[in-house]
Amino acid sequence: MATILIVEDEAAIADTLVYALQAEGFTTRWSTLAGEALTLLECEAFDLVILDVGLPDISGFEACKRLRRFSDVPVMFLTARNDEIDRVVGLEIGADDYVVKPFSPREVAARVKAILKRMSPREAPPKPAEGPFRLDSERVRIDYHGQPLSLTRLEFQLLQCLLGQPERVFSREQLLDALGVAADVGYERNIDSHIKSLRAKLRQIAPQAEPIQTHRGIGYSLKLE
Repeated sequence: MATILIVEDEAAIADTLVYALQAEGFTTRWSTLAGEALTLLECEAFDLVILDVGLPDISGFEACKRLRRFSDVPVMFLTARNDEIDRVVGLEIGADDYVVKPFSPREVAARVKAILKRMSPREAPPKPAEGPFRLDSERVRIDYHGQPLSLTRLEFQLLQCLLGQPERVFSREQLLDALGVAADVGYERNIDSHIKSLRAKLRQIAPQAEPIQTHRGIGYSLKLE
């Protein structure tokens, strides 16, 4: 079942959402700060984020703007304000829905299900095998030597990019572009961290293989074994 990240600093509201969503079979995580939530979203894969607008460290609007630099995970805003302009701003910066407090937890759960259903890809046959890799873009899944890789959204996008043109050497800037991240946001060196994490996950399955090649001073490529 889908995993939902709740970003809400009021414990009573968060507890209500956790109860309602878990009753529908969802897995939930809870964070009280936007900064902490953004770090989680960079490192882990979530299916939807419920994001309070009035957080103590960063506003939900600003957090959503930062999130959209590296992820297209669906976002539902929670807010105590019912002004039309706030709803418009929230949707324009990349939110998928907007719920005003006080709200019905059952309605929120229903809206979450509706968003996830809308985002679900239609059934499609898996892509043909590519060496030891098997890419299924519709299900956002990559198998390696017959075993599914547990990838974050960014790791999946990086490996998908490399698989798309085996042997091609991609610069860090080109990989950032594949992730939809501007090269001027100070994110370039984080590519190295994501590549390191990818390699560790590949070695867990095939310790002796080294499909991701480093080209010093240039970037990375993928070698099909």
